[in-house]
Amino acid sequence: MARNIVVEEITQTPVEEREVEIVERKGLGHPDSVADGLAESVSRALSRWYLEKYGIILHHNTDETQIVGGQASPRFGGGVVLEPIYILLVGRATTQVNGERVPYRTIALKAAREYLEKNFRYLDIDEDVMLDCRIGQGSVDLRGLYDTKQGLSNDTSFGVGYAPMSETERIVYRTERLLIEEGRKRYREIGEDIKVMGFRDGDVINLTVALAMVGRHIPDPDHYMSVKEEIREFIADNAVRLTDREVKVSLNTGDIPEKNTYYLTVTGLSMENGDDGSVGRGNRVNGLITPYRPMSMEASAGKNPVTHVGKLYNVISFKIAEDIAKAGEGDIREVHVRIVSQIGKPVDQPQVASIQIIPAEGVNLSGRMSEFREIANSWLEALRFPPEGGNVSRVTRMILNGEISVF
Repeated sequence: MARNIVVEEITQTPVEEREVEIVERKGLGHPDSVADGLAESVSRALSRWYLEKYGIILHHNTDETQIVGGQASPRFGGGVVLEPIYILLVGRATTQVNGERVPYRTIALKAAREYLEKNFRYLDIDEDVMLDCRIGQGSVDLRGLYDTKQGLSNDTSFGVGYAPMSETERIVYRTERLLIEEGRKRYREIGEDIKVMGFRDGDVINLTVALAMVGRHIPDPDHYMSVKEEIREFIADNAVRLTDREVKVSLNTGDIPEKNTYYLTVTGLSMENGDDGSVGRGNRVNGLITPYRPMSMEASAGKNPVTHVGKLYNVISFKIAEDIAKAGEGDIREVHVRIVSQIGKPVDQPQVASIQIIPAEGVNLSGRMSEFREIANSWLEALRFPPEGGNVSRVTRMILNGEISVF
């Protein structure tokens, strides 16, 4: 069956040419990102268990994880967590198959614990966290509709993507990744709770970074201010390599030394001291929050990776946009992709896949529309089970293997 894929040129000022641009990334340890990461780790664990046991991924959605901040008393040279962080794993799963009970809560709690242990080096899981699982059985109607063998959409929803990233977007994303991947090795004072806000004003990119500092490795205020300046320069040195624009970096602007106010933590996480978190309140599937771009409000983390279009369509919208932008490099300024489903219909057969392209000045893309349509068609085809056999699609397999991030 032919797919309804509509490709059109649009006239619009590309984001790089606008006077103002705002971009945000909530980093690995931000409470909302922690909720996303936990929800996704539980979904992947359940998916792998279902696959190994029954050969298919059964119905589940674990996209309602909640984090309630604890209480802590950080100080220079140490500190203590006074009340643990409460983490509630919420959602729906298939809990029985042919009368046999699935150990879904054990699977979920183990996955959540492993995720926390892997990513947050100063968090004591036994002392600083209360893990609770209240995942329950899904609705009878949805279970009857959900059929992994037919690949029917279990929602009427849409996904959104765009490409390529702007300079500001790349810098915001890479700044947080730099601090996590390299900064933590260089500076043991760095915690995982990082937020980066980028504001481009003409040709000046302003980065405001909030970075949780770990008190046990900072003996006094002088050390804090010294290492803070080193880290600020570390961020700036990386950022200027990614642009010819001027870059200004501000770090922990809430510090008030004369009032002895500093961004100190015990665990490197603000959720130790009252900051709450929820799935879907943070980054979109490309890892950014971009108010100057088309966006979906859908929470992707934790949704099942087989038929929930709130996850799948957001993922492949970005993939389609990226591939079209790459294919038309030099001739294309921006690509916007929107895909809408209809509940009960095959996930690879959306109501429409809308692709809007901003061409470079003086470029006519009319002769390449079929090429761009085929790129979209190939990603939609990747939502189907392989014809030679198999029980998950290529996109689902990529998600389970960690090849695709959803926050």
